[in-house]
Amino acid sequence: MDTHIRNQILLVEDDDNIRRFITIHLTSNGFVVNEAALGAEALLSFELSRPDIVVLDIMLPDTDGFEICRKLREKDPAIIIVFLTARGQDLDKIKGLEIGADDYIVKPFNPLELVARIKAILRRTNIAIQPPRIVLQSGPIRMDLNSNQLFKHDVCIEFTPKEFLMMRTFLEHPNTALSRNELLNLVWGEDYIGDPKTVDVHVRKLREKIEDDSSNPYWIETVWGLGYRWRKDG
Repeated sequence: MDTHIRNQILLVEDDDNIRRFITIHLTSNGFVVNEAALGAEALLSFELSRPDIVVLDIMLPDTDGFEICRKLREKDPAIIIVFLTARGQDLDKIKGLEIGADDYIVKPFNPLELVARIKAILRRTNIAIQPPRIVLQSGPIRMDLNSNQLFKHDVCIEFTPKEFLMMRTFLEHPNTALSRNELLNLVWGEDYIGDPKTVDVHVRKLREKIEDDSSNPYWIETVWGLGYRWRKDG
């Protein structure tokens, strides 16, 4: 039995914002992601890294995903390919599946759906998924992903599900300035329609729970004009 953990993904998407957004979700779920914005770049990256899964946008500046899919299938008939596209026509879906795509997701989509689809494909093909990190630690703050518990100096802190997700997002991206819209998409989902100020409300509540002085926060820094950043200890 093959116990090799296959979790490397090649993400081919020309939109920088969408590509970054997808990468954040994939890496937080235990995947290693290589990125490409062009078809030619994707083929070169494939030769160098030999990924296990390709997440492939159909509409690319230099070619289309259908042609890239054909070339990838020639190089590796077993490669897993998931198409991304803004087009929802049945003919495009049928064409993609006929030339070798394993699945097909129409934009806009919730990135959690993409993660779920990939994991489902891996289960069907009996490929193990590398589990996400069990514990996230930053200074006195510790998050146990197994038990869904959050601690400060080993004292358990009560939290809401959204507060927990926001803390996890901060801890997984230390020293990274995250805009309110990015936090809204990562915590509430890309399809959430609501006021970005809800992010500020949740940050205020988190500061009250984890900061020594919530009026002068140390851990959750405000990035003026953008959003927030988690200060990495040390």
